[in-house]
Amino acid sequence: MNAALPTAASGTLPWPAAEFEARLRAKEAGYHIHHAFNQRLNSGALAPFQVRGWVANRFYYQQAIPMKDAAVMSNCDDRETRRRWALRLLDHDGHDDFAGSHAGGIEVWTQLGIATGLTRDELWSQRHVQPGVRFAVDAYVNFARRSCWQEGVISSLTEMFAPKIHADRLAGWPSHYPWIDASGLAYFRNRIPLAQRDVEHGLEVAQGWCDTRAKQERALAVLQFKLDVLWSLLDAVERAYPDDMATEKRP
Repeated sequence: MNAALPTAASGTLPWPAAEFEARLRAKEAGYHIHHAFNQRLNSGALAPFQVRGWVANRFYYQQAIPMKDAAVMSNCDDRETRRRWALRLLDHDGHDDFAGSHAGGIEVWTQLGIATGLTRDELWSQRHVQPGVRFAVDAYVNFARRSCWQEGVISSLTEMFAPKIHADRLAGWPSHYPWIDASGLAYFRNRIPLAQRDVEHGLEVAQGWCDTRAKQERALAVLQFKLDVLWSLLDAVERAYPDDMATEKRP
């Protein structure tokens, strides 16, 4: 996977910190908030089976996040970074009594699935997961396993763009999809402040590690790779649940 990502010629002066961050943030143009399927999802244009299809397939990504985070941490030789990064695993896997606010993002996403009409077994069995989704998500986890920890951190900087997509769902879904119990939307609400915290750490790592133009270019390529993973996930879901699909077919 690493060999597919380009590097810049050495010897070029690095961009100033503000310009580098601006270039990272400009990658928002390729974020899956702009994917046609997401735009239809958040505008209320999808049928229930399509919403459920997205929720079931996205769950495969949700389950993979702590595995990706564990891979990043396993490659990290900096104790303070590991201490901060470990919070991400707990955010998704849960902690303490694993109840209520301690349940973790995977369990909260499970509740979203149940609110859309899926069963817990449908989600956890992965029976609805499309091959393209599995391939894209597994590629992301493998990237984190094989890359240096700094690149693993940088790949997570798609969190810069996540609060807007979550806010759109919170604003529109209650009226667009009144058949979904509003309590199921807790995942989107919970992720907004956590994403902001994670972005601060991610940018700190990126700015500290990318002390050459070559590393800065590499960081942009890594972030693009992650954007491609998310885009590919929606491509696979969109193909799997066309408008003319029989609505009685699960999900």
